[in-house]
Amino acid sequence: MTFREMLVDDLDQVMELEEDLFAVPWTREGFFTFLTREDTMFFVVEEKDRILGYCSMMTVLDEGDILNVAVRRDRQKEGIGCFMVDSMLRMAAMQGIRTVHLEVRESNMTARRLYRRLGFQEDGVRKNYYTDPAEAAVLMTKK
Repeated sequence: MTFREMLVDDLDQVMELEEDLFAVPWTREGFFTFLTREDTMFFVVEEKDRILGYCSMMTVLDEGDILNVAVRRDRQKEGIGCFMVDSMLRMAAMQGIRTVHLEVRESNMTARRLYRRLGFQEDGVRKNYYTDPAEAAVLMTKK
């Protein structure tokens, strides 16, 4: 498995995953816009030219906000998400990011356990943050 920066050429595979995994997916234009910004970092994990997952973070000064994390359905529960987020956190730390925030669906216990394992603390809730279905977001922070 290789962890690397996401390229525009990766968008076909990334969009395939995005549309499969999320009820309200980002658009191709949305990904493209964020990919070209100076204040974001996007990464993929690939194996034999097949993208297994992707993640991203927006940064402001010494803080980061994880925007998305996704792993191909047929490769979940193999540690790819942990490897990917941990790698992204290390890249962010090398760029001076000291605090990282994220939101996660309240019902997504797998992701919440992963983030806690990586040192995130649950520190708030945003009611009705998500749609399809409506659900609260649990706010998490790692310092």
